[in-house]
Amino acid sequence: MPRHPYWDPLPTARRLVTATSPTRPVFSGVWTERNWRNVPGPFYGAATDSMMLGRDDAPHHICYDDDLGGGFGSEFVYRQPANETETEALVSAATMELYEGYGWDGDDHWTADTVRAWWRDRGRVREWALAIAADWGADTHRDWGFNSTAEYRGHYQDAAQGHRDFVAHIDDGGLERYLRDYVFWLDHRRARRRWESLPAL
Repeated sequence: MPRHPYWDPLPTARRLVTATSPTRPVFSGVWTERNWRNVPGPFYGAATDSMMLGRDDAPHHICYDDDLGGGFGSEFVYRQPANETETEALVSAATMELYEGYGWDGDDHWTADTVRAWWRDRGRVREWALAIAADWGADTHRDWGFNSTAEYRGHYQDAAQGHRDFVAHIDDGGLERYLRDYVFWLDHRRARRRWESLPAL
């Protein structure tokens, strides 16, 4: 499978936000509040609301955590967008998020060293994702204070699929390829030319 140079989604995201003229900020997330599960890249979930609706618009990019307990949590980005269609999906999800908790200034904070550190520690997020996928997929938790999960079974099974997709993204080499190109982009602030070698993680 050929490796494609890093594609910067921010110009597209800015154009989309400007075109929709939202009545409130879309990307107001604070870097220091970001979810540790976010993969490196320009977009991240920070202090998002607990409605967990992001996968309605961007199931290939957003997952949910369970940090609030009882089936509640926040949203984070497990796959960065790589084209205009994917960027539109993520922007749409961020627009619907009530607390304006998504950020798009990751490029101002990530460095080659911190990306490599995240990748070295990927086993931590992988282990977490496998555990929550097994839990939510099997309906072993109890949500919303009720004794039955029937009403929300589809929601949690979809969320569990997102966690499994996150693990697959780590395991199939896709995330590693992306991060190597992203490190090149961070170092040079331009896409890698096809004859240029990728940095190691």
